[in-house]
Formats: sequence, structure tokens, C-alpha cells
Amino acid sequence: MNEPVIELRDVHVRYKSRSSTLFHKQYVDALDGVSLTVRRGQTLGIVGESGSGKSTSAKVLVGLERPTSGEVVFAGEPVRSFTTSVRKRLGRILSVVFQDPATALNARMTVRDALLDPMQVHHIGTRPQREAKVRDLVGMVGLPASALEALPGQLSGGQRQRVAIARALALDPQVIVADEPTSALDVSVRAQILNLLTDLKDELGLGMVFISHDIQTVRYLSDEIAVMNKGRIVEFGDAARVFDNPTDDYTRTLLGASPSLLEPTSFS
Repeated sequence: MNEPVIELRDVHVRYKSRSSTLFHKQYVDALDGVSLTVRRGQTLGIVGESGSGKSTSAKVLVGLERPTSGEVVFAGEPVRSFTTSVRKRLGRILSVVFQDPATALNARMTVRDALLDPMQVHHIGTRPQREAKVRDLVGMVGLPASALEALPGQLSGGQRQRVAIARALALDPQVIVADEPTSALDVSVRAQILNLLTDLKDELGLGMVFISHDIQTVRYLSDEIAVMNKGRIVEFGDAARVFDNPTDDYTRTLLGASPSLLEPTSFS
């Protein structure tokens, strides 16, 4: 089995509650003892309702949220502090595809500039090499070369999400974290984006963390599924086992209440 790229070990994230007062402090546990392992070549699905802790888990994984306690382990070494250099190193290994591509992309930057930007920030290659990489990236995500000169506002939602995926691939990451990557898209293009992510994972040997409230969609994409509720993982296991033989009542509730947005044949 592949060595873990990144792990969360008994991670807690605690926030001060809005109802706290000077003399009576109250706290909310966004994560309560979460442990997860992400490997190359595998997809970990994290599923739960709004407020379950799934997006907070993603933020901890990519260094955007500091744990209150517990360990984040990167390539076998615990991350002791989330300094700028550590976050930059993590950014080379893990990339994020956000929920809404309209807000993830700079409206004033052409697609070409949006794809060049991470490579320039990390001083990757020469200018001709970066330009060649940009052309490869747009082709990889199924966009024509003419899209390079477009602004995000000139593209459809599905095209913008393809650009966001290309941008996430610009630094040749080992893992892609996709946080509700299709929820802002029309139903007609969701299957296309999900199929694209799956194809890229297989082609590039990527690890993937796929986060969604739709357990049915997660089932078709994931090797393993973690079901979260109130900041805790209430069920974890092989995707087929979790789907076919859930052991937790909350998982059964999700399966019963969340009909698939996509038919199984969409993934053929």
C-alpha cells in the first residue's frame, strides 16, 4: 500500500461560541478527534450535512486551519507549526478545487494568467516551460487553446470549474482536495466534471479527497468513505461496504434522505 501523503491524528478544532461572555466562555467543537489518511492513487470521500465538520477537515489537511490539538503528519513527519514556508511546501503537494469557481478565480485575470500564477509564485521552470505547461493543462481538462485568452466571466460555470481544476494541477500535486466541486454547477455538467476528476486521478496517479453532502455521489468516486456528524467520524470504511452495509444510524439516514443527483450510468 502507498505511504500516506498526509494524515490527521486525533485532530480537534475548537471555536469560541458566539454566546460566550467575558465570565462564561462556551466553545464549539468543529472537529472532535478526527483521524484520516490520504494516499496517492486513492480517493477518500468525506460526507456529511452542513456543519458536520467535513470542510473544516479539508482546511486542516491543506494548512488553512490550525488544529487546537492533535497532529497533522506530512510525509511521515509531524507538522509542528504552520509557518509561511510550511504552507508553501504543503501548497506544492496538495491543491484545492473549491466549491464555486466564480469566486475561486480572479475575474480580472485571463485563463492564461490564472494558470501561470502558481508556477510564477513557486518559481517553477522557465517562461517557455511555463507557457508549454499552460497549454498542456487546458488540453488536459478538455478546454480549447482559445480559452487561454478568456476572462472567467466569459466562460460557463462548467468551463470555469475546468480552469480551476487545471490551476490546481499546475504545480503537479500529489493530492487534490475537492470541496463540493459540483454543487454550484448545473446538473447537466456535474457528471462531466466528476468524470474529469476521476480520469485525472487515474491518469496522474493522484490522491483525492472528495467532500460532499451527497453520499450517493461520493459512493461512485471513492475508495473509502468517512461519514461525519457533529465534528466526529461516525462511520469509516470501504466505499462499497459503507454503502451496502452501513453500521451507523446517521449513515442510514443520509442514504435514505439523499437520492443521487446522478444516475449510476452517468459514470460509465
